[in-house]
Amino acid sequence: MVILQRVILFALFCSAAGCATRGDLQSLESSTNDARRRIVRLEKEMVGVRQMANDEVQISVQSLRNEMAAMRKGTADLQAAQDTIRVDMQEMSGKADDLKILVQKSVEDGKFQKDEMDRRLVALEDRLSKLEKKLGEQSMATAPNVSTPEGVYEAGIAAFKAGEMQKARDLFTRFVEQNPSHALIPNGHYWVGETYYSEKNYEQAILAFQEVIKNYPKSDKAPAALLKQGMSFKNIGDKKSARYVLTKLKDDYPQSEDAKKARVLLKEL
Repeated sequence: MVILQRVILFALFCSAAGCATRGDLQSLESSTNDARRRIVRLEKEMVGVRQMANDEVQISVQSLRNEMAAMRKGTADLQAAQDTIRVDMQEMSGKADDLKILVQKSVEDGKFQKDEMDRRLVALEDRLSKLEKKLGEQSMATAPNVSTPEGVYEAGIAAFKAGEMQKARDLFTRFVEQNPSHALIPNGHYWVGETYYSEKNYEQAILAFQEVIKNYPKSDKAPAALLKQGMSFKNIGDKKSARYVLTKLKDDYPQSEDAKKARVLLKEL
């Protein structure tokens, strides 16, 4: 633009001086047109440069905006994560407090239960002690007088009922040895057999029952001795002897209750 103005001023100056020729004017016009064209081209190039610069600026601004948005999002996510961690820590702290309270309560309840259990045990031991004392007194009052034959026999019966087979056997053996002519001697031998039978010592039981069967066949205990002897043979697997003994019981004491049991057992052999 400045160049065009200078060319025009020069042309005017020359015209005014009266020294310009026609050729000079044509040359000046050509130069002016060239200058005008260069100016137009330069202006177009400037527009392109401005557009490129503007586009680059816009891209840079958009990129910066994107980066700032990403940074804001990252900051927001970080803040959200921190808030979540803070909430979780508060929740865990609350749970820890609850657990502490629960443990303390459990300890207190456990101590209370232990104290209550100790109190009950003491009361139970006291009651047991009193009961044992009372039972001891009753036992002393009702215990058989073992200084008499009948007392020894009754003591044997009591021991048998209590499940003390060895003690019962010792008492019955003592009874039959010290009182050979007593009326309860068959019973004594029978109960010796019963102690062996209860211990599943069937061979010894068979021998003890044989004392009753052989020496006291008219005794009330003879049928019972035959029945238990037959059962003893059956238990050791001697079915032949068991069948013989049970048949003898059925034939010799047909009206007895033991004979009825023998008939049932014979059907099983």
